[in-house]
Amino acid sequence: MKKIAVVYWSMTGNTEQMANVLADAIVEAGAEVKVFTASEFSAAEVANYDAIAFGCPAMGNEELEDTEFLPMFESCKPELKGKPIALFGSYSWADGEWMRTWEADCVADGLTLACAPVICFEAPDEAGVSALKELAAAL
Repeated sequence: MKKIAVVYWSMTGNTEQMANVLADAIVEAGAEVKVFTASEFSAAEVANYDAIAFGCPAMGNEELEDTEFLPMFESCKPELKGKPIALFGSYSWADGEWMRTWEADCVADGLTLACAPVICFEAPDEAGVSALKELAAAL
């Protein structure tokens, strides 16, 4: 059975909701899942999982949260080479530029994206839930 980690940071609870929907969908797809906040996960955990989904909302000027999430993610990057990952997150303004930038950075760093990122405007709606189920299946 595949082991998948869902790692997220959330300020308003929207990205946390996405993480929980994703975790439920992973279980429904037949895999084992463990959910972590960004502060609970480290590069040392990466080897314990077959795939990892990372979630972070848009912060500031369309960027990743930079005190907990970004340092954790950057420290994991060397360990993620060849491991399928997925990206997800929520936003409340603009058009999702933070996710396009994050995706491009991952590709430039040689990381393997299992599927297109999933973004939700605030809390996940029906379309967001459906996209998260597709993401779970891809992992």
